[in-house]
Amino acid sequence: MNVLFRTIRMATTCALTSVLISALVSPQRVRAQQPQDTRRQDPTDVVRVYTELVQTDVMVFDRAGRFVNDLKREDFELRIDGKLRPVEFFERVTAGSRSEESQLAAARGAANGRGALNSPGAVPLDRGRPVFFYIDDLHLDLSGVNRTRKLLTRFVNQEMGQNDEAAITSASGQIGFLQQLTDNKTVLRAAVDRIGFKSFSLRDHERPTMSEYQALRIDNYDRDSTDYFVEETLKQYPGMTRDTALSIVSGRSRTMLAQASRVTSNSLAGLESLVKSAQSLPGRKLVFFISDGFFVDRRNSSADYTLQRITSAAAKSGVVIYTIDARGLVATLDDPSSAAGIDLSGRLNRANMGELSASQDGLSALAKDTGGKAYFNSNALEPAVERALKETSNYYLLAWKPDHETTASSKFRRIEVKVAGKPGLTVQVRRGFFDVEPDPVASKTKKPPKQAEPGKAGGAELVKVMSSPFPERQIPIALSLNYLNLPDKGSMLSASMQVPREFFSFAPVNGKETAVIDIAGTFFNAKGQPGARFNNRITVTSASPDSRAGQDLAYAHPVFLGPGLYHVRVAARDEKSGRAGSAHGWIEIPDLSKGQLALSSVLIGMRPTTASNDSVNNKDVLDPVGLSINRRFSVGDYLRFIVYVYNAAGAATDSKPDVAIQVQIVRDDQPAVTTPLRKVSAENETDLSRLPYAAEISLAGLPSGRYLLKITAVDRVRKSSAAQTARFEIE
Repeated sequence: MNVLFRTIRMATTCALTSVLISALVSPQRVRAQQPQDTRRQDPTDVVRVYTELVQTDVMVFDRAGRFVNDLKREDFELRIDGKLRPVEFFERVTAGSRSEESQLAAARGAANGRGALNSPGAVPLDRGRPVFFYIDDLHLDLSGVNRTRKLLTRFVNQEMGQNDEAAITSASGQIGFLQQLTDNKTVLRAAVDRIGFKSFSLRDHERPTMSEYQALRIDNYDRDSTDYFVEETLKQYPGMTRDTALSIVSGRSRTMLAQASRVTSNSLAGLESLVKSAQSLPGRKLVFFISDGFFVDRRNSSADYTLQRITSAAAKSGVVIYTIDARGLVATLDDPSSAAGIDLSGRLNRANMGELSASQDGLSALAKDTGGKAYFNSNALEPAVERALKETSNYYLLAWKPDHETTASSKFRRIEVKVAGKPGLTVQVRRGFFDVEPDPVASKTKKPPKQAEPGKAGGAELVKVMSSPFPERQIPIALSLNYLNLPDKGSMLSASMQVPREFFSFAPVNGKETAVIDIAGTFFNAKGQPGARFNNRITVTSASPDSRAGQDLAYAHPVFLGPGLYHVRVAARDEKSGRAGSAHGWIEIPDLSKGQLALSSVLIGMRPTTASNDSVNNKDVLDPVGLSINRRFSVGDYLRFIVYVYNAAGAATDSKPDVAIQVQIVRDDQPAVTTPLRKVSAENETDLSRLPYAAEISLAGLPSGRYLLKITAVDRVRKSSAAQTARFEIE
C-alpha cells in the first residue's frame, strides 16, 4: 500500500498552526467552503415508494446456532393473526452496514410491490451498530450490580467496534446525563462508574416475613401460602378469628404487591421510552435488558399490557431485546437474612418451587416477543453479549401489505414466520405489533417545552431540536470538537460546525440569492449542567444561482474551560423551509496541572482548494487551508494534522525533552498504516511544555471507508506515553 507520510518542516508547521488555531479561536467566523463531492444520494434514487408496507426482521439458525445464509423468499411462510400473507419484499441485511438504511427504506415501499435492491450482499467493512444497555437497577442486588459493571467494562474495552455507538442507561436514572448514545469510550466508562447499588427491595416488617412471590401466590388464592400465613398470624394473636387473620394476611399481600407494581412499572416505563426514542435512528438496534428479574402481576398491575406495548414499539423502532439475568446461577431465591418462619409442614417450600421461573417470565417475554433471546443461570454474563452481537449481525427483512380497512384499530397483531420444508431450523421473529399505538395506561404530566430567550435568533425550534435524545438529520450537520492549551489562557475548547449548503433555501433579495440560517449551541458538563451558549442568525448570499452549488457553511465558537468531560450540542435551521438538524459530541480536557504527559486534540486540515466567490455578511472568510470539520476526504487527497505534546519531561543532561510520535491509521479495529517512531523536534521552541508536531499523509493508497487517525506520543525520558484519536472518512 503506497501511502506517503512526511513530517512538515517547522516553517510550515508554524503556518499550519497559525491557520488551524485561528479557525478555533475566532468566534462567529463563517466561511463558504469548497468541499469534496460528498455524493449524497437522494432517497428517491434508491426506491420510489408506491405503497406503505409493514416490515419485520427475521433471524434463522441451524442446530449448531449458525446463521443460515442461503434462504430465499419462497422458503418463508408468513402469517399475520393466523392468515397467510404473501411476502412483498425480501432481502438479506447486514446489521450496521451502509446499505442497511436504504434496504429498510425499500422494504417500507417497494416498486410494484415486488421491488428489491438485489444487492450482492453487504460488505462487513465499516459497520457501525447502535447498542443499548438498559440496567434494571430497581431489580438488582449488590452482586448483580458488580456482575453488570464487569460485563459493561469488558464490552467497552474489548468488544465495542471502531464504528459502534453505545448507550448505558438505567431504570433509576442514577447514570444521569451520561446515558447517551456515543462512540466515546471515556463517557461510557464514566457511565459504568456511576452504576451503584440502590436498595429498592420490598421489605415486609411483619412476622413471619412475606416475600413478593408469596404475596403474589396469596393474591392468586394459593391455599398452601395462604394457610401458612393465616395460621402463623393466629399463633401471634390468640383469640383472633380465622376470618380476621385472613383479612390481615390479604391486606399485607395487597400492600406489598402495590409497592412492587410501582417499582416494576417505573422499570418498564423507562425501557418503553428508550425503545420508542430509538425509532429515529436508522437500522436495527440491539438492546440488552439486564435485571435480577421481576414478577408479572396480571391482577394488580398493567405489567402484562406494558410488555405488549414494548413489543409493539420494538417492532416499529427496529429494536431487538436480549435479556440477561444478572443473578447468574441460582439455586433458590430464599433470603437467609429474612425473618422467615419455620415451616415443618413443607407448605411454603411447595408453594415457592416456581419462584425462580416466575421471576424470569417477564425477561423471557421481552426477549422472545421482540425477536431476541433470554440468558439465564450462568455466572459468566459476558458470553451472552458476545453471542447476541454475533447472532444479530445478519438478518432477513420481510415486508407485507397491511389490511388498510383494519389499520384504524388498536388490535395487537400476531406474527408467525416459518421456514417451510427445512426442519431443524430455529426462527427468531417478533411476536406482534399494534396497528395503532394505544394510549399509555398512565402518562406523567410533561413539562412545557423550554422557550428560547427573547431576542435570540433560532427560537424555540432550535431548542427543541437540540433537546432531542439523538441528532436530528433533516439537515446533516458535522461537528468537530477540539481543545488546545494556550499560554497564559488555559484550555480552550472550540466547537466547529459545518452545515451543508445544499439544504439551504435560497431566494432572490436585492439581486442576490440569499438564505437565512439560524444556528445555536450549548456546552454542558458531565452532570448535564449547561454553561456557555451561542445563538446567531447568518445570512448567506450568492451572486447567482449557478455559484451556490457545493458551498458549505462553517462556524466556530471557542470557550475556555477547566479540566473535565464536556458535552456539546449544536443545531441549525433554515428559516424559509423550516428544516433543522443537530449534532452532539463529547470531549475530555485533561488536567495538565498533574504534570502527566498529554496531547491536544488532533487538528486535521487538508491541502488548499480554490476559494469561493460567495460572501457571508460581515464575516471574515477563513483561509481555505483551515480546519476540516466534516473530515471527509477523496481518494488521493492529502490529510494534514497538527498535535501538541504537553508536559514532556526534560533530560537530566540538557533539560530538553525527548519525545517520539507514532502515527497509525486504523480501519475496522485493524491498523492499515503504521509509521515508525519519529522524534519531535524541540529546536527553536521557546516553550518546551508545548511541543507541536505536524505531518502530511497522502491518502492515495487507501480505499474508501471510515478510518481512525491515532497519534501516540512516547516520552523516552519519563518512559510514559499518551494517545489521541480523530475520525475521518475517505469517499
